[in-house]
Amino acid sequence: MELANRVLALTPSSTLAITAKAKELKEQGVDVIGLGAGEPDFNTPSHILDAAYRSMNEGHTKYTPSAGLPALKKAIIKKFENDQGLSYKPNEIIVGNGAKHALYTLFQVLLNDGDEVIIPAPYWVSYPEQVKLAGGVPVYIEGLEQNQFKITPEQLLKAITKKTKAVIINSPSNPTGVLYTAEELLELGKICLEENILIVSDEIYEKLIYGGALHVSIAQLSPELKEQTIIINGVSKSHSMTGWRIGYAAGNNQVIEAMTNLASHSTSNPTTTAQYAAIAAYNGPQETVREMRLAFEERLAIIYDKLVAIPGFTCVKPQGAFYLYPNVRVAAEMTGFQNVDDFAEALLVEAKVAVIPGSGFGTPDNIRLSYATSLEQLETAVSRIHQFVAAKVEI
Repeated sequence: MELANRVLALTPSSTLAITAKAKELKEQGVDVIGLGAGEPDFNTPSHILDAAYRSMNEGHTKYTPSAGLPALKKAIIKKFENDQGLSYKPNEIIVGNGAKHALYTLFQVLLNDGDEVIIPAPYWVSYPEQVKLAGGVPVYIEGLEQNQFKITPEQLLKAITKKTKAVIINSPSNPTGVLYTAEELLELGKICLEENILIVSDEIYEKLIYGGALHVSIAQLSPELKEQTIIINGVSKSHSMTGWRIGYAAGNNQVIEAMTNLASHSTSNPTTTAQYAAIAAYNGPQETVREMRLAFEERLAIIYDKLVAIPGFTCVKPQGAFYLYPNVRVAAEMTGFQNVDDFAEALLVEAKVAVIPGSGFGTPDNIRLSYATSLEQLETAVSRIHQFVAAKVEI
């Protein structure tokens, strides 16, 4: 069977592949610690579960509007007002089947063949593939480690061509956990306004911020930047609802209308029960969000020092999300591996720790470790990695 060229060009998700391999080994009885998954290890809060169950019993099991329930849009609008001081109308919001689906739909309605999308590296693995699926061309800017992996205005300006349609800003970032300041965002935003470049602001980790840092949306910095920005967000990370698949986009009503038309022919609507759960997530108590954030912050404080103590490891300390993204090139060379991908494979096979190679994120000298697992498991995993490296160096 001959497949379409658009899928033949896709690169499989490295995060899902490693997670699947670790799961397979576990099912075979191997004591593998998986640090690959990008999801909180907490269950969805009980008041959200109760709301979903109640909605089903009340008969809310039918189709909804393609762009989402009016009540959920209202809750999202209220969230923007409370958190960023941003005002949106219902026709400027579309609810999708997860933030990933919202991004996919956005690129489908935005890009023509050959249009370029600037993607800072390291990047989330699905950005380039979604751009390519829409006929677009990913253009990468390397965020240097000495600049906390963040791109500069000079780099952005240099990357813009007549074909540039959009730039993606992910803050806090997956995989690095770094956070752009308001001043940094404003400088990047000025260039986007001058060059008429759409800003795609992925803010899915906005509730997971540490060390007293503050999340700033580029859309809240000026009315002009708000009009130039499509915000992508959802409840997956903030409320531990990854499997519920509720995300959304907010921005220019023309773009949102086009996304809604496409969604009406592709998914009909987000899952009804999950939408009622998301309403409860935003309208209900937020204490569980705070508790989860504090747990992640505690893990980061303990694990970071242990990680950078491993020979050959250096790591920019994250301010958000739940990932560590150490540079392990020196460790790989010290332990006799030609590249970091081979080093990561050995960690899985020999040390029984699953990590994600940085090659999937556009920076082959790094690996990504998720600390969205218990502190006990994290300490054991880092200890195994340390012992693995130390033993190889001694040999």
